[in-house]
Amino acid sequence: MDFMARATALVGGTMVMMRRMSAPRHQAVGQSPQIPQAKKQGLMTLKMPTAQGWAKGQVPTTAPGLKVNAFASALQHPRWIEVLPNGDVLIAEALQEASKPRGIVDRAAQATMRRARALGVSANRITLWRDADGDGVAEERHVFLENQRQPFGMALVDGTFYVGNTDGIVAFDYTEGATKIEGPGRKLLTFKPGGHWTRSLIVSPDRTKIYAGVGSLTNIGDEGMEAEEGRACIWELELATQKARIFASGLRNAVGTAWEPTTGALWTVVNERDGLGDETPPDYLTRVQDGGFYGWPYCYWGQIVDDRVPQDAAMVAAAITPDYALGGHTASLGLCWVPEGTLPGFGAGMAIGQHGSWNRSTLSGYRLIHVPFTDGKPSGPPRDILSGFLSEDERVSYGRPVGVTVGPDGKSLLMADDVGDIVWRVTGA
Repeated sequence: MDFMARATALVGGTMVMMRRMSAPRHQAVGQSPQIPQAKKQGLMTLKMPTAQGWAKGQVPTTAPGLKVNAFASALQHPRWIEVLPNGDVLIAEALQEASKPRGIVDRAAQATMRRARALGVSANRITLWRDADGDGVAEERHVFLENQRQPFGMALVDGTFYVGNTDGIVAFDYTEGATKIEGPGRKLLTFKPGGHWTRSLIVSPDRTKIYAGVGSLTNIGDEGMEAEEGRACIWELELATQKARIFASGLRNAVGTAWEPTTGALWTVVNERDGLGDETPPDYLTRVQDGGFYGWPYCYWGQIVDDRVPQDAAMVAAAITPDYALGGHTASLGLCWVPEGTLPGFGAGMAIGQHGSWNRSTLSGYRLIHVPFTDGKPSGPPRDILSGFLSEDERVSYGRPVGVTVGPDGKSLLMADDVGDIVWRVTGA
């Protein structure tokens, strides 16, 4: 496997150098992005930094006026965070697991992903962290729930704790203040596992429904659309009746979701398709309309057709243009609403954890950003909250941002870093 990784790096490095010469100089960002014309890559650009982790005393770079500390450490690939009403913090620890490689390209991709700590043995657990003295560092750790199947999203509603496993939503009885879930779970909804495996959860403002993001199996429906049934969408689960339906579709990999309080709209961040260039198409942040279709796999950013895909003219015509571009292949995963006054120097808006690219000649993402909102919609360029997760030569990553949420005190952000195996806490300096 080391030989495969080295060979992949050599071939990939040559390809990256060639493509870098013609790469776009500006990111496709904002409400009206300049999206370069697609360039079919054939063999996709494969550039992923080696996961190194943080040296002792090394921390991410903060925006002016902010400071950062490790809230929880020594985790095993932390991905998602849920803050309970009593201030306890739950962290889902999970990792993509390898499927049987289908050929040399799969073997190369898996070798590269292992080097980046993006593939391996999943912890399959949720841990509870308690900061009893309120100093911003959790001093208690408990195994809250284990033996799950790649747990990710979490939600608590009226004494029931919900987990978004890769193969479905499971419900457990919960007692306030408990440090461990006791008793068997009840599966409420089944999802197809594999592919984009994360299953984020968010509760509706009236506490009657849960919404779950389910990503596609493949890049562009490579195994046919039957294999993608029930995927590339956001599901709605009605808690009282346990009836489920697809709320919105054509979302290649919708991960983080958040409610915007002015309009009450649901927003999500979506990872777009690979193989068309460094900035084509951009990942995006968008409102999620009930019954809306967002283009995948037929088209992107409205009606821009992906001619690698067997076409459906009616679906292309129905595709909704996203609200806000986040740049190509940033792997924007984490999302939360940041109320006014949470962080000094940052107003109301969305915080987005950008896990970082692999399918472009110059890496992008690898930061926690803030997109300002006014009157219920984005109102300016993104700003870094945390950066410095990537070495200047792009060869190693110290960390990779994933889930983000407002801390229990309402004056901080917590962000999962699945390469650093840390949950960072950001506050005013």
